[in-house]
Amino acid sequence: MGILMAFEPCLALQQAVGARLAASSSVTALVPADGIFDRSGRPELDRCIIIGEGQSVFEEYHGTAYATLHVWVKEAGLATSKEIAGACRDALKDRPWSLAGYTAHDLRVTNTHFMRDPQGEYSHGVVTVRAIVQERA
Repeated sequence: MGILMAFEPCLALQQAVGARLAASSSVTALVPADGIFDRSGRPELDRCIIIGEGQSVFEEYHGTAYATLHVWVKEAGLATSKEIAGACRDALKDRPWSLAGYTAHDLRVTNTHFMRDPQGEYSHGVVTVRAIVQERA
């Protein structure tokens, strides 16, 4: 994932999260680095992490940025999706964080949710990442 200048906090968060996951040996032992990407649609790989929706909420002196990760695994159960989500959570615990144009005061996984694909071919995990950010001058 190429790094672009990010003026939107959730884009800066998305870029940093994608880079951190691709650099994590724990994550890439489960999902290849080229299986971590930002795009729409259902997965074409047996295992991937799709960087999905984002949101930014602005306050007077800081903001909150959110990024959603979609974990897809071709499996009948949910165990591998949960294992990958756990590896993502562990990879994102490391500090410090450098976001393009922002200082991250707190960054953490706030939620995980797991479901079965209606067609039964894939398991789907959703990982929500939140960062409290302040724009750098």
